[in-house]
Amino acid sequence: MNTDTEQLILRLTREVPVVRRHVVARRIALGMVCGAVITAVLVVTVLGVRPDLHSAVHGFSFWMKWTYTISLGAIAVAATARLARPTGLSLRPLWPLAVPALLLTGLGIGELVRTPARQWLAMWLGHSWKVCPWLVLTLALPIFIGLLWSFRALAPARLRAAGATAGLAAGAWAATIYCLHCPEVSALFVLTWYSLGILLAALMGALLGPKLLRW
Repeated sequence: MNTDTEQLILRLTREVPVVRRHVVARRIALGMVCGAVITAVLVVTVLGVRPDLHSAVHGFSFWMKWTYTISLGAIAVAATARLARPTGLSLRPLWPLAVPALLLTGLGIGELVRTPARQWLAMWLGHSWKVCPWLVLTLALPIFIGLLWSFRALAPARLRAAGATAGLAAGAWAATIYCLHCPEVSALFVLTWYSLGILLAALMGALLGPKLLRW
């Protein structure tokens, strides 16, 4: 390497601004919180909080749902933060998603064992299976938009993967907030219809990512 090249490299490195630590995490958190506030307002004002919420938070089913959705949301956010960087190329951070899914599957199997077969369909469909996935997808939109705003200051390299993880995170946290309204108590219901709504949000992100995250 000749002297001129070395001087050019030194000059370029001196001109690079210092990036504060955790700037990616803070940016993503800000976008998510802003979107989540809008989602919460929609749940409270449009759908309404379930009237028995005070007693529901002391029950198993409420925390079963929250444990599942919060676990998915935390894992998806971590993967989103990783893919927000130009060096974030791997989807391996998503493998822990299998853990909450398997645990909830175990709970669902336990429900089937304890419930007479003639009641399985009613337990699986609940009272809101037709609308639950679509409500989760709709409620995910503000959070997804907040994450898109976060990405405007970042530099993802795998746009489709970044969009998918952002959609997954938005769907999981939207489902978490949706629990404030949803009265369903079956693990089998949550595993099927909550997960479908979250996957629809991830699919939306995968489809829109290459178009909206281009930089």
